[in-house]
Amino acid sequence: MTKVRGIRGATTANTNTRDDVLGATKALLEALIEANDIDPNDVAAAFFTATPDLNAEFPAAAARLMGWTYVALMGASEINVPDAPPLCVRVLILINTDKPAKELTNIYQQGAEHLRSRGVED
Repeated sequence: MTKVRGIRGATTANTNTRDDVLGATKALLEALIEANDIDPNDVAAAFFTATPDLNAEFPAAAARLMGWTYVALMGASEINVPDAPPLCVRVLILINTDKPAKELTNIYQQGAEHLRSRGVED
């Protein structure tokens, strides 16, 4: 049975430039697509956030440049949490899939790896 499932990811840009924001976001999206066998036609929506120090470009523009023409995209500013990684882009992709949530892979890269477990006690 097809359900809407969420896939999360995060990465960091090297600098606050258009090329770095788009490059880091594109690399993250490509990794999520490959790991989860995502077809853009199955994407219901994607939500992007960026830390306040990233304002050279909208991270969602990377998805548009990759051909996500008809996908609903939204961007927002991430809250400024102390000790959070700087220059960070986060994404939540909602997909229509028959896969159970446990079979989906979240990806955290480029210095954002610890975000997956942040706030979760062992």
